Amino acid sequence: MFTIDQLDLPVVGAPMAGGPSTPELAAAVTNAGGLGFLAAGNTSAGALKHALERTRALTDGPFGVNIFVPDHANEAADLPDPRLRTAAVQAFRQQLAPEVAALGMELPAPDAEADDYWAAKLDLLRNAGVAVVSFTFGLPSASVVSSLHLSGSTVAVTVTDQLEAVSAVNNGADLLCVQGPLAGGHRSTHSLIRIPGDTALPELVRDVRAAVGVPLIAAGGISGPHDVVELLDAGADAVQIGTLLLRCPESGAAQAHKDALADPSFTDTTVTRAFSGRWARGLTNTFIRKHTAHAPAAYPEVNQLTKPLRVAASNAKDPQSMGLWAGPQFALATESPAADVVRGLFER
Repeated sequence: MFTIDQLDLPVVGAPMAGGPSTPELAAAVTNAGGLGFLAAGNTSAGALKHALERTRALTDGPFGVNIFVPDHANEAADLPDPRLRTAAVQAFRQQLAPEVAALGMELPAPDAEADDYWAAKLDLLRNAGVAVVSFTFGLPSASVVSSLHLSGSTVAVTVTDQLEAVSAVNNGADLLCVQGPLAGGHRSTHSLIRIPGDTALPELVRDVRAAVGVPLIAAGGISGPHDVVELLDAGADAVQIGTLLLRCPESGAAQAHKDALADPSFTDTTVTRAFSGRWARGLTNTFIRKHTAHAPAAYPEVNQLTKPLRVAASNAKDPQSMGLWAGPQFALATESPAADVVRGLFER
């Protein structure tokens, strides 16, 4: 089975769902000496199968696949009252309706039971022989972890505090991705309703290292070699980068997203539920300013409701209504090849 110490460079390419993570990006990170990742969240088992085949055509090295844990499979689920959740989703739907109508579109009916093809993707991965399978948004059961071990995969779980870390290891996780408060994109709290913590990443790594013995991948806000040194000294075995890779030629991020990262009119980031119903950090834009205060803790319903608006905005190259996921150091992202970005983390 794969272990972190097999890497030439202790760096992991973050799985970034929704387009940025491509087979080309995963292979580029792996071929540079790190561990590339495919993001299988919000995609079908068929699309994942194709991505696996494409990635294997581009690299002989190890790479990982990340999937989202739906509510029904999350052993640490902490959910809002169903009636209050439904009412809050309907109120948010009504708030979005005028914007959607102005585009000549209709809002979909939200489906709280949608589970992102969980069973089909697990079945695929149990037979795929992927080096690492990682989980985001929750705690997979010990039986799920064990079934992936039987297929030869190392299992990683993304955690945001010490308690989540201990629970993940107790369920059999071999690796932990320790995600700090400056991470771009979604925070991976195992509870849907809990507000993410604000413990700085180095301190968070030290806290988790004191509680568990498995290897740790530090994620969130890594901007250069100085961060790598600090986090490895704090007890991490590797670091994970995402925002730094968004503008690379191998990235599948929408061009408007890439352009916004270099646009001086975008000056900061906000953690918001406005796009998906889960906390996530992105460039502060009009949609975030307008809807953050009203978006409920309801994933996947909010994500389903905002999808038509996000797709329309991306097609129109309108960054003010897109989910421009990024960490606070987004201005440091460049158009350099991913291999150069990875190797640059170790230049002093």
